[in-house]
Amino acid sequence: MEETRNVKLFRNGRNQAVRIPREFELPGEDAVMRKVGNKLIIETPKKKMSLTEWLDTLEPIDEPFPEIEDLPADPLDDLFK
Repeated sequence: MEETRNVKLFRNGRNQAVRIPREFELPGEDAVMRKVGNKLIIETPKKKMSLTEWLDTLEPIDEPFPEIEDLPADPLDDLFK
């Protein structure tokens, strides 16, 4: 069951604000807010994954790697004339 509590809205300069009760406090100093219909959803931002962390989430590929023809390198002499 979701916990609810009535809160008061107030003005802080030109912005509308709401005090977040202690039991609803979010960790950190940043949050993400979005509006869905008549609801405001405030949540902590997702931690950005490093490339290595993201790659670790991928399933391994079971297909064999295709053979690659070992061609000689193109001569570079033609490029510098």
